[in-house]
Amino acid sequence: MKKFGLIGNPIKTSGSPALFKAGYKGKYSYDLIEGDDFETSYGKFLDEYAGVNVTAPFKTDAFRKAGLKSDICRLTGAANLLLKTDEGIMAYNTDYAGVILSILDAVLPEGGFEFFSLYGNDFSTVKAMLPSFYGYTPKALIAGCGGAGRAAAAAAASIGYDTTLVNRSDGKAISIAEDMPGFGFHIEKLGRFIELFKESDLVIYTIPGRIPELDFLDTSHFPVPGKIILEANYKNPSFGTEENDIIRKCKGIYVSGKRWLIYQAITGFRIFTGETPDFAGMCKVL
Repeated sequence: MKKFGLIGNPIKTSGSPALFKAGYKGKYSYDLIEGDDFETSYGKFLDEYAGVNVTAPFKTDAFRKAGLKSDICRLTGAANLLLKTDEGIMAYNTDYAGVILSILDAVLPEGGFEFFSLYGNDFSTVKAMLPSFYGYTPKALIAGCGGAGRAAAAAAASIGYDTTLVNRSDGKAISIAEDMPGFGFHIEKLGRFIELFKESDLVIYTIPGRIPELDFLDTSHFPVPGKIILEANYKNPSFGTEENDIIRKCKGIYVSGKRWLIYQAITGFRIFTGETPDFAGMCKVL
């Protein structure tokens, strides 16, 4: 039986094993490989596993370690999946697909999974869809420029959003813009978050904690219906009951980080096995 797992620290409360079990009904094994030393965990992968997911704080370590990298992995500069192949260790970034499929949940009537079932990771048609949904070039705001923020920025820009980056410090935002010069990212101060929120059609919030600027959010920041808010943190979301009441009142669309988690998972799990996991079963465990 092929073995798969997750490298990271800390990961004791990770939902990945439950998602994998639900996706494949126990056909394959999936373990947590926890430790504060990447090299040790990587060694266990080489000795025992066909493939591993990689989470914080080791995504850049995984990127550097792999001899082969997918195009999206190279674009984002981080890896969250390593797979043994005949040619060597291949690195992927499925956070990118997770973001796009989460956006499609809000944009398409049939949702992201139906798109994935038909097209997999071929997102070449998505950019052409946006003008019909918006009627103009939409704007995206990426809050937070860590690993998740990098994937979010690349995903939003690649499917046609005019994308602005904000972060607690400018350094990481500047790094993203320099690493992906073709997207023409705008860089703004985090203090302008609420103003930029109002102007944006899509907001992807990847900052681990709640920023004070969210306290000023009200209905005036939703000038037109259909604003999409996607939040990475599904365990302790910064958009709580009050914010979600405002979103619903203004006919906005809140997409939980659970959706992002599931979509990056089904993308990665299919890379592992070549088989599409049970999406409905995975949704039930979150």
